[in-house]
Amino acid sequence: MEMDLLLAFLMCATLIAAWWFHLLLKWASGHRRRRCELTLPPGSMGLPLLGESLEFFVRIPSLEILPFFKRRMERYGPVFKTNLIGKDMIVSLDPELNSYVLKQDNKAFKIWYPESLKRVLGTVLEVTSSVSLHKHMRSMVLRVFGPENLRLALLRDMQGAARSNLSSWADRPSTELKAAVSSMIFSVTAKLLINYDASTSSAGELWKHYDAFANGLMSFPLNIPGTAFYKCLKGRKNIMEALKHMLDERKEAERQETMDFLDVVVDELNENPVLDEEFSLDVLFGLLFASVHTTSTALTAAVKFLTDNPKALQELVEENEHISKRRNDARSEITWEEYKSMKFTSNASQHIAPMLFRKANQDVHMKGYTIPEGWTVMICPLAAHLNPITYPDPNVFNPWRWKDISEPIGGSKDFLVFGLGLRSCLGADFAKVQIATFLHFFVTNYRWEVVSGGDMVLSPVLAFPNGFHVKLMQKT
Repeated sequence: MEMDLLLAFLMCATLIAAWWFHLLLKWASGHRRRRCELTLPPGSMGLPLLGESLEFFVRIPSLEILPFFKRRMERYGPVFKTNLIGKDMIVSLDPELNSYVLKQDNKAFKIWYPESLKRVLGTVLEVTSSVSLHKHMRSMVLRVFGPENLRLALLRDMQGAARSNLSSWADRPSTELKAAVSSMIFSVTAKLLINYDASTSSAGELWKHYDAFANGLMSFPLNIPGTAFYKCLKGRKNIMEALKHMLDERKEAERQETMDFLDVVVDELNENPVLDEEFSLDVLFGLLFASVHTTSTALTAAVKFLTDNPKALQELVEENEHISKRRNDARSEITWEEYKSMKFTSNASQHIAPMLFRKANQDVHMKGYTIPEGWTVMICPLAAHLNPITYPDPNVFNPWRWKDISEPIGGSKDFLVFGLGLRSCLGADFAKVQIATFLHFFVTNYRWEVVSGGDMVLSPVLAFPNGFHVKLMQKT
């Protein structure tokens, strides 16, 4: 009897397995047939599971377009298909297609993020696909980082931080610039966001967790000890625990005279809970990351480029010294009008924008190809900025190329430093103020010499694998 039941069970299991296998083959056949019916861009899908990921993540010791992109553009053109970490996607190095895709947010396309980003940035990535929630989050952030605060308070705060930090670095035999600038920018931004004083807090090294986060941001999502992604998740866990503790304390505390972003979060949770606590903490995490990593990387790269280009450095020094000499008191603060007049300073410190991702909500036909519904489009802004048709000798550091070009508000197909369309960078103006203010005090008050390091690599994000160590000397 028991044997009969066992045989019956095995027969049923076999039939069910065969049925599922039949459905799988039918789906795969339909999937292949649909691929054949659509005119996909040329390209290769690489190895099973891995796709072409291994080649994509290879570091290169230059700021040119990644060989991964260059080789495929030469072979297939500016639009091609690939597979990265098991995800079918279409890569666009085409300015017109990039512009169309980015302007179609929440229409033909929606925002999408790699799995590694989803795991380290949390729920905020899921919710930002909603237009209404994105606008609500934007209004929250602007209560602290809006134009009025930027002009009246943030410009002053950044000046104080630049002066005090540069003075302390001048006493050292060597300063690793990327780490030092990260710490400085964190101190300013964290004060505005969470009233956090890094110089007195027992958690004064909190900003360093963002280094681990940044290093694993675009890594292969392998969560085992020793990998960059594992360290990235560990850094996120430590930071989120600290932010949760701060939020709990703020809920019980009396209202402060000045408002920071943590106060905005508390008001939101008490009065109009459109966003929950988890999401609000993720927003805090993301704002801190954006200020620490992206701005400090751009600043360090600017100093490296200026070090290697005496002509550009001289013009930068002349512009900023001219501003200082026009003041009655050279030690007085930079005014908003002075900041806005720093045209060459702005041109010498353009950001290197990260990859952008969008997912098709429907079949999209453009450039003679079809982007199938559900497929991801990867956009490489660096390809637009290094386009030889638009910018002669694009791989050469040349701040003068921007001299007669006004930075487009909201970006353009040839200028994607701060994104384009609805998703343009909310902190763009704050980042520009931080960079210009630091460079002003840096070049007017100090000279420097390189001690070691300074190599830059793309992997695909910009990094300084051996640091950038400099010795600062006060000008007499």
